[in-house]
Amino acid sequence: MKSPSLGSIPKDQKYRRSSVCNFFPTASLFCIVLLLGGIIIIKHGKEKVLKLNFEENFQSSFTCEGQCRPPGSEPLPQGIVARTSDLERRPLWGLPKEDNSSKNLFSVAVGIKQKKTVDKLVKKFLSANFVVMLFHYDGNLDQWKDFEWSNTVIHVSAVNQTKWWFAKRFLHPDIVAEYDYVFLWDEDLGVENFNPKRYVSIVKKERLEISQPALDTNKSEVHHQITARGRRTIVHRRTYKPGDNGTGCDYNSSAPPCTGWIEMMAPVFSRAAWRCVWYMIQNDLIHAWGLDMQLGYCAQGDRTKTIGVVDAEYIVHYGIPTLGDPKKKTRIATKPKNLNGLETHASPPFKLVNYRVEVRRQSYREYKVFKKRWTKAVEEDECWSDPYPEPIKDIAM
Repeated sequence: MKSPSLGSIPKDQKYRRSSVCNFFPTASLFCIVLLLGGIIIIKHGKEKVLKLNFEENFQSSFTCEGQCRPPGSEPLPQGIVARTSDLERRPLWGLPKEDNSSKNLFSVAVGIKQKKTVDKLVKKFLSANFVVMLFHYDGNLDQWKDFEWSNTVIHVSAVNQTKWWFAKRFLHPDIVAEYDYVFLWDEDLGVENFNPKRYVSIVKKERLEISQPALDTNKSEVHHQITARGRRTIVHRRTYKPGDNGTGCDYNSSAPPCTGWIEMMAPVFSRAAWRCVWYMIQNDLIHAWGLDMQLGYCAQGDRTKTIGVVDAEYIVHYGIPTLGDPKKKTRIATKPKNLNGLETHASPPFKLVNYRVEVRRQSYREYKVFKKRWTKAVEEDECWSDPYPEPIKDIAM
């Protein structure tokens, strides 16, 4: 029997060596694949995390940018921003005695000459739990202290200013946002047959956004037929007047002054309507002539339905001129001229100026300015379309 040689390798040992050699490349390849796969997975995981973070940041950024913040409040957290206010008084210390906040505001321009009439107005609205605000156009405040209610109402004074001047500056929509209705009246009105609470109840039920109480035709100075009281109706929204070639008012009329219109002596606005009307009041046009014809754009819907005159609660219009008192006249010196139109050194003559006439002239000038501004605004605003293309009728009502 031959003994095995030292230089020879058994068959099974060769097989084992071959297996080990084959194993290492396979294992190495597997490790490389595993390593690359791990890198890909990690990379994919990082991308997914980054993607999620980006989406969250983008969504957060988009949400923040979408917030409608009042200009100037951007540095503040949104929850601390107080967007509105009101005219309620607060005690210097402690809590209010009771939570009896008013839901409606009565504002009126007043002068001391109408003291008795204003007293009746104020008492009527205070008894109905209204906030009352007096706009003093004559600068006289002291003589109102005789009334018990003087310290319970808000007084604002500016000499020779109209109620529209006051309203533009002191009745900003964000200040009166707490009130359901804003009454903006003249002072020469009688309220013996008027109940503020019943009036508010009627306009709510009838869904009137802009309204006025009807006028007692037996005692009032009535300028427009649509404001006259109807004895058989609670509310009316149009008037009727015969006329040829479309100059009258009938069932088919859809524009002021036949329908969708009130007079401006005693207007009442809902919260939403007042926000719109306030923006339409021109800061420099203090008589607001022409505003009445455009109120329909602020009526929050079809102006033939949401603007009306309340017959069930009516008032008296005394028609007493206040600003521009006709009894007040002033002599103004004018520079004399010779026949050639040149100024001379002679004693100057005087021209008598009637205040009331001058106020009327200024009102008409402002009316023309307002019409021009409206026309220009319509022409320049490409994004705005007119919901009321029918022209307003020029009818003496």
